[in-house]
Amino acid sequence: MKEHSDEWLQWMREYHIPDVMGTGFFESYQLNKILNDDPDGLTYAIQYICPNMQAFQDYQNIFAKALQKDHTERFKDKYVAFRTLMEVIEP
Repeated sequence: MKEHSDEWLQWMREYHIPDVMGTGFFESYQLNKILNDDPDGLTYAIQYICPNMQAFQDYQNIFAKALQKDHTERFKDKYVAFRTLMEVIEP
């Protein structure tokens, strides 16, 4: 929904991404806007880079649930989210 994208993007930049990065489990991140012709809204992809699978699992066990809950409660019924785990084959 386009009407919520500015609010969401600002909150992600100011709060959520710094909170995720502040856990210490990620080396870097990328915030991307998906370029498509979706008339119903804007689509973004955030990619967090983890040094190894153990760091990712520790993040999942310690922080992920609370950070995802905070996001879900703040933007309930205003977004669709999915998470995908990827492995870098070539940098």
